[in-house]
Amino acid sequence: MTTEIFQAVLFDNDGTLTDSTAAVERSWAAWAEHHEVPLERLVRFHGVPSRSIVQAVVEPHVDVDQATADIDRRELEDLEDVVALPGAVEAMAAVGDRAAIVTSAGRELAELRLTAAGLRAPEAFVTADDITRGKPDPQPYLIGAARLGADPHRCLVVEDAPAGVASGRAAGAATLALTTTSPAEDLDADLVVADLSQVVFTEGPEGIRLRLRAREGAREGREGSSGR
Repeated sequence: MTTEIFQAVLFDNDGTLTDSTAAVERSWAAWAEHHEVPLERLVRFHGVPSRSIVQAVVEPHVDVDQATADIDRRELEDLEDVVALPGAVEAMAAVGDRAAIVTSAGRELAELRLTAAGLRAPEAFVTADDITRGKPDPQPYLIGAARLGADPHRCLVVEDAPAGVASGRAAGAATLALTTTSPAEDLDADLVVADLSQVVFTEGPEGIRLRLRAREGAREGREGSSGR
């Protein structure tokens, strides 16, 4: 990982760049109560598009379109406590125009959360509105790489959720996982760190390099895979 040169860095948003956990939990808890969905059904869906979650947890008689519109509305109305995660501002600035954001949220919600956190969306920006198959399918990250004109096999995906890591791996990218929302043992990535403050990105003529700011708290993953 630290010896490679990447053509592009593809960042997830929620849980990777921005901390929206409190707002997300409030919105989904209220939605679940309204639609009589037990909260335990919502476990382990982090990083998955809202429509996919709704389809998986509601009863057969529920209108999925209306239920999805309801959770989308609730999330758009709750931006309280949304902040940038440690190292996010520095990482985005360092990567510059070689960065893309690839999020499972819709475009309006993603832009609102980025703005609330004091971050600006890069030109290459992939949301739930741009895909037909969400994470863990590779499509979102394949689109993100294509929008930067990059080879997915020479990209680095930065994620916090198992579904997102799986999406990046399936796209052929190297994966950097953050333990901001998921425990390290759930993140099958090439490298696992606490958050973006633990790494440093540097841009050169050939691409982006990654180095660890401190070894403490970092774990090499997928030992022997891909030579990474």
